[in-house]
Amino acid sequence: MMSKFKARALFLCALVALSAWFGAAVAEAAPLPAPTEKPILTISGKIKVTNKGDTAEFDRPMLEAMGLETFTTTTPWYSEPTKFEGIPIAKILDRLGASGEHLMVIALNDYSSDIPVADVRKYKVLFALKVNGEYISVRDKGPIFIIYPFDSDPDLQHQTYYGRSVWQVSKIVVK
Repeated sequence: MMSKFKARALFLCALVALSAWFGAAVAEAAPLPAPTEKPILTISGKIKVTNKGDTAEFDRPMLEAMGLETFTTTTPWYSEPTKFEGIPIAKILDRLGASGEHLMVIALNDYSSDIPVADVRKYKVLFALKVNGEYISVRDKGPIFIIYPFDSDPDLQHQTYYGRSVWQVSKIVVK
């Protein structure tokens, strides 16, 4: 037989779990505002939250409002360890209620790469907006550069992951 204390503790745990789930469901369903500046990223595909037809458009302030994170890593494109600042891709996928397993990433020059959603969750991959504290220009791989924290895991220092680090990102299709 369960004591009153254990029963209450179980009830409270269940209540907390239910509240967290419900809160996440409400946050996921919250409308996405329209961009007030020129959009720099369009996400479509298997998403639940949109702001323009069946797509989600983001301008830079919208992305930054989601919370910027930073890491420093070495890359094949810069001669020394470089500080990247941006939004974890998983955070954006969660905000949009994305349900796909792959991201088809398309650059301004139509280069594309397939990125497993498992990657962005496991490695905390960023949509980098800044390099060494400066916004990334289109001329220098911007406005968005997908970057892995290459120094965090030796497995990431491989051509597979370098090829997934798309720069000049403009569109994502969640598949």
